[in-house]
Amino acid sequence: MSGFAFKQFKVAHEQCAMKVSTDGILLGAWANLSGANSLLDIGTGTGLLALMCKQRNLELTITAVEVDEHAYVQALQNVANSPWSAISIEHRTIQSFSSDVKFDVVISNPPYFNRSLKGDNAARNTARHTDGLSFDELISAFKRLSHSGSRFSLILPNVEGALFIELATQNGLHLNTHCQIKATPNKEVSRSLMTFSYVKSDIESSILCIRNLDNTYTADYIALCKTFYLKM
Repeated sequence: MSGFAFKQFKVAHEQCAMKVSTDGILLGAWANLSGANSLLDIGTGTGLLALMCKQRNLELTITAVEVDEHAYVQALQNVANSPWSAISIEHRTIQSFSSDVKFDVVISNPPYFNRSLKGDNAARNTARHTDGLSFDELISAFKRLSHSGSRFSLILPNVEGALFIELATQNGLHLNTHCQIKATPNKEVSRSLMTFSYVKSDIESSILCIRNLDNTYTADYIALCKTFYLKM
């Protein structure tokens, strides 16, 4: 089985356009789940985020939505093979998804390429490009499926993150927490982990480096991810 083995579960990803990545692991370990009872994972892919969040909070009721059929089937398999088979996976677009539940937390590792060159793999294009899920549509989905106390956490490249912050602000959301990611201390910031809500507050800002200059993991990254990585 091609995939990635974590301490409490395994994620097969050979049928998915987007494989297990550091982006997904960062978001799954970082997202604020405090006080939450329900969580929605938009564009679950392999099911990685749903599984990580379930490990972190066993009381969470989790629903995950995936548009690509192959990824949906693989996510079903990964959940079935995990200790938490009650995670619900829906095969549909988030635009067509409806729920009687208003989710406490919404989480997404969304597509972010906008008007850039595409390859020959249609599934990978869907997973990586905003054509099928624009930032506007992502924000609209959060607003439709959330309540006044809900939080929305996501990860984006830093440039796209700045654009998303501007758009979210225009739509009545407030950036509460912003963690900027560097691969190493001497590299530029490459990713933005962000949490938004309807409540305005002082922004909690931080910078996290993944590796030291000697290529070992930093103490901050180990503290964030050690409950997941097998050899950490």
